[in-house]
Amino acid sequence: MSKTMRHYEESVLIPASSGDLFSYLDDHKSLSSHMSKSSLMMGGGKMDVSVDDGYGRKVGSHIRLKGTAFGIKLFLDEVVTRYEPPLLKTWETVGTPKLLVIGQYGMGIEIKPQNTNSLLRVFIDYDLPTANTWLGQLFSGFYAKWCVRQMLKGARAHFTKLK
Repeated sequence: MSKTMRHYEESVLIPASSGDLFSYLDDHKSLSSHMSKSSLMMGGGKMDVSVDDGYGRKVGSHIRLKGTAFGIKLFLDEVVTRYEPPLLKTWETVGTPKLLVIGQYGMGIEIKPQNTNSLLRVFIDYDLPTANTWLGQLFSGFYAKWCVRQMLKGARAHFTKLK
C-alpha cells in the first residue's frame, strides 16, 4: 500500500457484549451484507462472499468477494492480518483488486467493552484505483464512508432487533 493512502473511520455504541458483537462481525457475510444485496451504491449489482477453510477467522485466512457494480465485473481477495477475539480483527487486499473507486485497502474492526455495551470502531485505509484514478478521486471518500457506515448500521440493527 502506498504513502498516499486515505483513511476513514467511525464508531458507534452497540447494545451487546464484546464477545457477542465480535462473533456476529466475525462472520464476513454479516459484515459485508451491504455488498451482498443489490443497491444504488452497487449500481444494481452485488457481491458474493466466499471464505477458505479458515472461514476468515484466523491470520492468513482468505475472504473473496466477486460480483458486479454498474454492470462491471469486480473481484477482490482479502487476507486476515490480525485476529484478536473479541477485540480486534484486521484484513487487507492481496494482489490487485478489480474495483471501481478504491484500490488496495486494509480494514478492521475494534471493539472496546463499555459496561454491558461495546464501542465498535470500523476503519478503512485505502489507495485510489490504479485504473480510472479520476473515479477514485471523485467517489472514493463517499464510498469509504458508505461502507463503514453500512457495517456499523448492520451491527446496530442486528443487536437492537434482539433486545
